[in-house]
Order: sequence, then structure tokens, then C-alpha cells
Amino acid sequence: MKKIIFFAVSVLLIACGVETPKSVQTSYPTMTVSKSDISLPLKYSAKMRGEHDVTIMPQISGQLMQICVSEGQQVQMGTTLFVIDSRNAELELEAAEANLLAAEANQSSAKMELESNKNLFEKKIVSRYMLDNAENNYKQAQASVRQAQATVNRARVNLGFCTITAPVTGVIGSINFRVGDQVSPASQLTMLSGNEKMQAEFSINESLIEAQVSMGLSKGDVEKYLASLPDVTFVMKNGTEYPHKGRITSLTGVVDATTGTIACKATFSNPEGHLFSGIQGTVVLPLEEKDVMVIPQVAVVRLQDKRLVYVVQPDSTASAVSITTEDTGNGKDVIVTSGLNVGDMIVTTGANNVQDGQRVLY
Repeated sequence: MKKIIFFAVSVLLIACGVETPKSVQTSYPTMTVSKSDISLPLKYSAKMRGEHDVTIMPQISGQLMQICVSEGQQVQMGTTLFVIDSRNAELELEAAEANLLAAEANQSSAKMELESNKNLFEKKIVSRYMLDNAENNYKQAQASVRQAQATVNRARVNLGFCTITAPVTGVIGSINFRVGDQVSPASQLTMLSGNEKMQAEFSINESLIEAQVSMGLSKGDVEKYLASLPDVTFVMKNGTEYPHKGRITSLTGVVDATTGTIACKATFSNPEGHLFSGIQGTVVLPLEEKDVMVIPQVAVVRLQDKRLVYVVQPDSTASAVSITTEDTGNGKDVIVTSGLNVGDMIVTTGANNVQDGQRVLY
């Protein structure tokens, strides 16, 4: 009776034009594994400093009389920055010049007496002792003149120290004193950042540096190695990429025993003055990997601590294979270091929905 009812319903559905449900078959996108070259963007936290950052400190003590620049001002080499009270230095110079005049007068007198004693000695009027004594007096007078001249030179230098000028072209940092303050050689007046070229300071893994470099080569060999490295990019904290490329120009040659890293510097030109000392960001070093297997991240299924891909077998079914990978840093691909062979066909998009043994190609 049930068979008759089922048959009647089927006939009725067919007569009404209603199709019976059919099984849905799904086909997944695949790719054939091959080897290629890829550039890996290695990223390192970095801090910018001017190539010629200079701490401005006075070389004499005194009262600060003038501040000739403002914070953030761009100055040229030789620009007057600060003026310290010069009255004591001027008095010291006057006293030194007076002592020099006295010493020169004494030298002149000693010279005349020596010449006189020479004439008298030739006429055998004075003894050898008198002549030798006159020569010694003249030499002492000459030494006194040199000493007095050195004191004058020192006083002039000290007077020059009262006017502090920019030793490099750059930008003025924070000014830590005000007019009227007492300053000394221990006082840090400001920081002058020589920002025509900037250096990003960062550390890289020892494993990325050729063994012979870390072991210590000649200066010329290290320079050749640095010249062979690719240009680097500086990315600011807000994600903005600095438009000018940089070059790695310095390696310490000493590995930090704690971190296993080597400190290095990358130099960037700064024609527009957009970079400042203290800016933090990321240095991106493109590392070229040759002849490696690269597959899209979507093809990798993460199962706890395992990484799986589905390899398509000759019968079009999927077989789960465990692989090991390295990150490429581009957010799209991974490098397969083991588990796959060139020529393997793998499922890409939708791999998370595949089950082992499932038919994936129709």
C-alpha cells in the first residue's frame, strides 16, 4: 500500500513539473606547487637620530646673556646660538696682553745686554762668565715672551668661547636655560640635530649576517658587504612610508650575547626636513629568497600546532599533508620548507571546508 502511495506521489510531482532534489557537487580552486623567487620584507623597530647630532655645552662658566635662536629653528653651521657674559674674559685678555708687552720689553733689554757683553768679551773686558750669564738671561726672557704669548692666545680662545656657534647645520632642540642663568661646562644648553642626513638605529639577527662579517673582516671587505645589501625603507608609526630609500651604512661587528643581535645604522637623506631625531618607526629590509616553494596562506589549515594542506590525489580526492612553513611578511603567502614536493596539486581557497578523502575535483 505504501509503495502505491509513493508511486502515486512521484507521478503527481512529475505531472506538476516539480523536480526531485539532486546531490550538490563542489569543486575547489587548486594550484600546482612550484618554486620561485620572493622578496621577504624583514621589519625592525628603529629610532632616528641626526647623522651629526651635537650636544651644545659651554666651555667656560658665566652668565647667559643672549639666546639667539629658538627651539625647532633650522640653522646653518657658524650661526651664533648663545652669548655668555664676556667681561671677565675681556679683562683676562687685557691682562695677558699687558704681561706680553712687559715680557717683550724685558726680552729687548736682555738682548741689548747680551750684544754689549759680546763686544766687551771680544775686547777681553768681561769674562766668559759674564757673557754666559747674559746669554742665559736672554733665553729666559725669550721663554717668558713665549709663555706670555700662550697666555694671550688662551685668553683669546676663552673670549671666543663666550660666543657659541653652530658646529653643524641642523635643527635646534629644547633649550634648557634662560637669559640670566649661570652656566658652566657641565650645562647642556641644547641639542643641535644635524638633520641633512638621518640615521635609523636598529638591531638585526646575527643569522642574517654572513658569518665572515660577524667574525671580523677588514674595513674594505665590510664596506663591500654593506654595498651589496638592498635599499631599505623607513615606515613611521602611523604607517606612512618615508619617500626616500636608505642604505645600511654601519655594523658594530659585535654580537650582543644576550639578544644575539648586531646593532647597525641605516642612513636616509632628509632634504625636506621631515625626519627628526627621536622619531620611532620600522626599517624594512627586503631579503631575497631564491628557488623556494611559495603557497597562499588560504591553502594552509591550522589545526592546533600543526599546519595542513590538502593534496589532490589522482582520483580527485583530497589528502591532508602536514607541512612546515616560514612567514613571508606580506600577509598573503607562506614559504613551505617541508611536506610538499614540486608538482603537487593542492586546494587553495576553501581548504578549511575540505575533509580528508573528500572528492574536490569534478
